[in-house]
Amino acid sequence: MHQPEGTNAPAQDGTEGGTQDDARAIRALWAEMARGWAAGDAALFAASFAEDCDFTTVRGDKPLGRIGIAAGHDALFHGPYAGTALDARVVAVRFLRPDLATVEAESTITDPAGLPLATTHALAVVERTAERRWSIRAFHNMIPAPRPAP
Repeated sequence: MHQPEGTNAPAQDGTEGGTQDDARAIRALWAEMARGWAAGDAALFAASFAEDCDFTTVRGDKPLGRIGIAAGHDALFHGPYAGTALDARVVAVRFLRPDLATVEAESTITDPAGLPLATTHALAVVERTAERRWSIRAFHNMIPAPRPAP
């Protein structure tokens, strides 16, 4: 069962779902990414991802793990997205098991004046580690295509 933003109840889909604390911890990963983005700190941005995360960018690039994610975002933060902010919103969390969930998220990148530059949609897989910390294991980011005119 999906947990839309703001839902506090654990998933009830016949499998063991996560708790309210799990859902909050998962949402906190996206808040931490946004903090890293705002600070232009690629290492902080990438800290939410597993060391071997399977990451796909909006262009279809596949950086290798957390180190590749950090390197790619460092180039963005010192290049075309210098001084921008990321508004990251978790739309839904679906617990597949108590330690595994999918996450739908939307993000808007804004320029220093607060004007939107891009809106993205991502589907991610998060897993609770042996240390009981949630981490993003897979992340597929895309820019939604405009709908054709009727």
